[in-house]
Amino acid sequence: MGVKHIAARVFKRAASWDYLPFGTVIVAAAGASRRMEGEDKIFADLAGLPVLGWSLKELQACPNVHEIIVVTREDAIVAAADLCAELEITKATKILCGGEDRLESVLIGVNEASKNAEYIAVHDGARPFLTREIIVEAFRGAYKHTAAAPAVPVSDTVKLAENGFVAETPDRAKLFAVQTPQVFRADVLKAALYNAKSKKLPVTDDCGAAEAIGVRPALTKGSPENIKITRPLDMTLAAAIAEARYRK
Repeated sequence: MGVKHIAARVFKRAASWDYLPFGTVIVAAAGASRRMEGEDKIFADLAGLPVLGWSLKELQACPNVHEIIVVTREDAIVAAADLCAELEITKATKILCGGEDRLESVLIGVNEASKNAEYIAVHDGARPFLTREIIVEAFRGAYKHTAAAPAVPVSDTVKLAENGFVAETPDRAKLFAVQTPQVFRADVLKAALYNAKSKKLPVTDDCGAAEAIGVRPALTKGSPENIKITRPLDMTLAAAIAEARYRK
């Protein structure tokens, strides 16, 4: 039976809500926070809760998620474990030490996923504002299309440059900013990551690894609030988003 037929059959079962495929989420939190001017973005305080805690709570509450694996730096393993205990993240089964880069860290998490995992999602630990709707839609997209990721349309005009000059202006209507969690059928993600590692492909996200083996991920509904904290200015924006959410 082909990939499309298997995915269609699983989606049909999942859409009925009497069956949800076993879903594992790898939370990638092993970054060095080099652009945060010395502050560890994963554990930075955001409206009284560490950045990592925001996404862990949403993943814990989502029925599509059965297992959470946190991959972090060696010096942050205890802090991550303590945070999971404090927030009662019972779905967090493992806290692992990451590798030399993001690809290796995600692969470490994927290899430790439950044997029951039919679908595996990868989420950036520095994206605190995912919602249950974003998670569910990404999983549904993967059930139907093998791989899926939330995305939002690009609002700025984007230029392709060569040697400091504009070479091309792509059609903005076709451009999307891709977010996480990115969800894949488990065997597809493993194959994609091993292929990217063996060929040393310069992929910047897991969808890129999947694309390299011929998989076309579906784009599902993302959110402008689902930002990734990379620089100090992002923490200022994140604080504003957190405050707005508390007011709702």
